[in-house]
Amino acid sequence: MTQNFNDWNRQVISEFREKGGKLEQSPNASLLLLNSIGARSGQPRTNPLAYYTENGRLFIFASKGGSPTNPDWYHNLIAHPEVTVELGSEKFSATAVVLEGEERDQIYAKQATLMTNFAEYQEKTSRKIPVVELVRK
Repeated sequence: MTQNFNDWNRQVISEFREKGGKLEQSPNASLLLLNSIGARSGQPRTNPLAYYTENGRLFIFASKGGSPTNPDWYHNLIAHPEVTVELGSEKFSATAVVLEGEERDQIYAKQATLMTNFAEYQEKTSRKIPVVELVRK
C-alpha cells in the first residue's frame, strides 16, 4: 500500500509541476506542494496536500485520511517549521505554525464544509486533526 501511495504522490507531484499546479483528474482541486525536511532523515520531502485560504492566510490539514496517527509530513514540520510551498506556478518560503483552540476548530470546520471528506476523517479518528498555517515570509 505504501509503495502504491508513494507512486501516486510522485505522479501528482510531476503533473503539478508540469502543468503549473493543475491536475487533469482534479482540475478544480485546491492542491499545493509542501517541501519540508525529514524529521529523522534530514532529507528533503515533498507532499501534495489540500489547502484552504482565508483572508490571505494559507492552511493545511494533517488528516492522513482519518488514521490514528499524524502524517509524517506533520512531524517534519514540528522538527523543521521552515518550508517551501509550491502553489500553482508560484514558489515561496513559509513558516509552519500549528493552530490551537477555537481558531483551529473554526478553520477545520470551514474546510470540512468545503470538502466533506475532512468531516469524515475527523469522525474516523480519536485524535484532533492538526491544522497548520503556512505563514509566507
